[in-house]
Amino acid sequence: MTKPKLLIADDHGMIRRGLCMLIQGDIGEIELAEADSLSSVMSKLRKEQFTHLLLDVLFADGNALEILPNINQLYPALKIMLFSMQPVTLHTRALKSLNIYGVLSKASDNDTVIRVLTDFLNSAFPSLEMPVVATNPFQELTVRELQILHHLLNGMGTKQIADTLNIKMNSVSTFKKRIYEKTATNSYKALVDLCTLYKINF
Repeated sequence: MTKPKLLIADDHGMIRRGLCMLIQGDIGEIELAEADSLSSVMSKLRKEQFTHLLLDVLFADGNALEILPNINQLYPALKIMLFSMQPVTLHTRALKSLNIYGVLSKASDNDTVIRVLTDFLNSAFPSLEMPVVATNPFQELTVRELQILHHLLNGMGTKQIADTLNIKMNSVSTFKKRIYEKTATNSYKALVDLCTLYKINF
């Protein structure tokens, strides 16, 4: 069996170092590498052959959901797990449409992190409990809708979002309408307030 080679991608050095120490001390000899940005992730994936990727969602140079389709296409054998402060339910829909094994919360205790990462690195489905009942109004958003939401909350207008994602302005308008419908909000302020309530911070 090939020895797992894990790329830990997070823009906080202390988090990366802590995970490396935890893995080396409690999981075993795993070949590890680090990336602090999305551009660094893509660069390292091009240069080295990794078996696993532990990926934060938010980076200074973008949202990981925007590069995951490209990663899936270029590296179909790569096993990916998200590592996020966002509510786990936020990524439920994304898990179904992207090649993601699961979502590990940054708020997890050490025992949970060890258990989930051990399963992940052993290619078993992570023993991370995923909620069955929809309790988060954002969890039904598609990957594209989450991308639009990210840019909306960062103050981008329709044209800027369209240019950033290389899609048509009317497509952005359609996605925005769906976001408001799915979250039962009727204004930008209401949407921001709902994000605050559910601790969603883009």
